[in-house]
Amino acid sequence: MIRFFADIIYLFFFLTLTAPLYPLFDHWNKTGKAHKRSSIAQRMILRSFKICLAMAGTKLIVDGQENIPEDGAVLYVGNHSSYYDILCSYVATERGMGFFAKKEMEKIPCLSHWMRFINCLFLDRKNIKAGLATMNEGTKLLKDGFSIAIFPEGTRSQDEDPHEFKEGSLRPALKAGVPVIPMAISGTADILENNRRFQVKPTTVRITFGQPIYPDQLERAEKKHLGATIREEIIEMRKKHKTS
Repeated sequence: MIRFFADIIYLFFFLTLTAPLYPLFDHWNKTGKAHKRSSIAQRMILRSFKICLAMAGTKLIVDGQENIPEDGAVLYVGNHSSYYDILCSYVATERGMGFFAKKEMEKIPCLSHWMRFINCLFLDRKNIKAGLATMNEGTKLLKDGFSIAIFPEGTRSQDEDPHEFKEGSLRPALKAGVPVIPMAISGTADILENNRRFQVKPTTVRITFGQPIYPDQLERAEKKHLGATIREEIIEMRKKHKTS
C-alpha cells in the first residue's frame, strides 16, 4: 500500500508543480513549435515514469527495441491488462509516444494537460462519429512524425489471452502509411490489479516489440485482418515470456 500511495503522491506533486509550464507549452503549440513542446514534455514524462516504476519496485525487461525504426513515427499496438501498461511501455520505448485514451480521462485536471502535451488523443468509443474524428486526428499526428500507442481491445483484460482486437483501431497507421509495431506486455497486472486493493507489489514486467509491419507492403485482405494477425503475434510473444 505504501508503494501505491508513493506513486500517487509523486504524480500529484509532479502535475501540480509543473502547472506553470502549461501556458508555455500551449504557446509553443500555437506558434508552430509542436515538436519542441512534445520533445521536452516527453522527456519529462519519461523521467517521472521511471521514478514511479522504481518506487513500485518494477523491473522492466525489454526485447526487440532494434525493431523500432529510428526515423519517423510508428503506431504501437499492444495488449492491455493494467494501468501500468502505459508507464511500462512508455519507458520501454525510450523515445516517448502519445496514447489513444478513453474520453473520460479528458476531464481529469492537470493530467489531461500533460496527456495533450505528449500527443494523447481522447477516444469516445460510444460515439462513432466523434471516434472517427479522433482516429483522423491520430492519422494526422502520425503523418506529422509523432508516434502513438493504441490498445485495440478497448478495455483492460485479465484473461489469459488478449480480447479481440478492433480492426478499426489500426486505421490511423493504414491511412498514414507508417509502420505498425506489435507490442507484447506481460506482468503489469501483478503490479496492482492482481493484488489486494491499493497494494502495489515489486514485479518483473516483460515487453517485446515485434518486427515492424509496413502497410504499403500488405495485400488488401491482409490489411482487412491486420488486427487479428497482430493479436496472434502478441499471443505468441507472450508465450515466450513464460518460457524465458
